[in-house]
Amino acid sequence: MELLRPKDAKRLEVDLGEGYEVYVVRDWYNPLIKRRELDLVILHVGKPTPSRMKLRHAFSKALNVDVKRLYVRKVESEYGVGRSRVEIHVYDSPERALQFEPKYIIERNKLPEEEEE
Repeated sequence: MELLRPKDAKRLEVDLGEGYEVYVVRDWYNPLIKRRELDLVILHVGKPTPSRMKLRHAFSKALNVDVKRLYVRKVESEYGVGRSRVEIHVYDSPERALQFEPKYIIERNKLPEEEEE
């Protein structure tokens, strides 16, 4: 997996299970929108691409934020490589997230308890 690791990326300790490695390619705070924007690479050779819900819960624990403030914008898997590119937004408040995230992103990131309502 050493060859798949992105250059100049910092490793992030996230509990996705054995065989998964997470690297931060870009970490930036957008002061206008009041959100943290992360571009990540997940290495998962021989393992399936993690689900959006699994990513949302794992990153909320790793970054120590409420799951309602974190949205997984994009998960793009590279064919045959075992590497996925992930884009995450972490807002200062859940209300702020609902103002800026498109409805389809909010729908994709719905928690199971929100779907029951």
